[in-house]
Amino acid sequence: MSTENLSQKEAIAKLKKLSESARMCMFCTNLETLPIAARPMSLRETDEEGNLWFLSSSESNKNFEILEDNRVQLLFMNNGSSEYLSVYGKAYIYRDKNTIEEKWTPLASAWFEEGKDDPKVSVIRVTPDETYYWDTKAGKLVSFLTFATAAITGKKTDNSDGVEGNLHI
Repeated sequence: MSTENLSQKEAIAKLKKLSESARMCMFCTNLETLPIAARPMSLRETDEEGNLWFLSSSESNKNFEILEDNRVQLLFMNNGSSEYLSVYGKAYIYRDKNTIEEKWTPLASAWFEEGKDDPKVSVIRVTPDETYYWDTKAGKLVSFLTFATAAITGKKTDNSDGVEGNLHI
């Protein structure tokens, strides 16, 4: 596996690609207490500055925990493409109508009785501080064939089709 650290535009492009292709993550809060509070969350979008956006109920434990300590960890996995992403950063909660209107999606109506006008709707923005990724250079099929060939021949794979690194946003 090779290391490829990325910065600025390249890092944001990789973050956007990996997070939006996975779409779901484990959203972890209350990082000082074990076990860490983790729950699945659907990513609304990753913007052009590298911020990750989510819709959430203002009455959720996650929101209360962010108000106490805004450090969060997001863990994305796109197993179908062998792509993985870990994002550590700060979370900020928005309740204003403009942000809700901008980030709203009709799919969120399943969680909010009154749609985007529900008083419980909040938007969470996560700004990455430390981000690490694991990816394949040639895709899942080539990786699978490399590992299958190693298993059949008894030779150890050098995992040269894998790439990992830091994303400096």
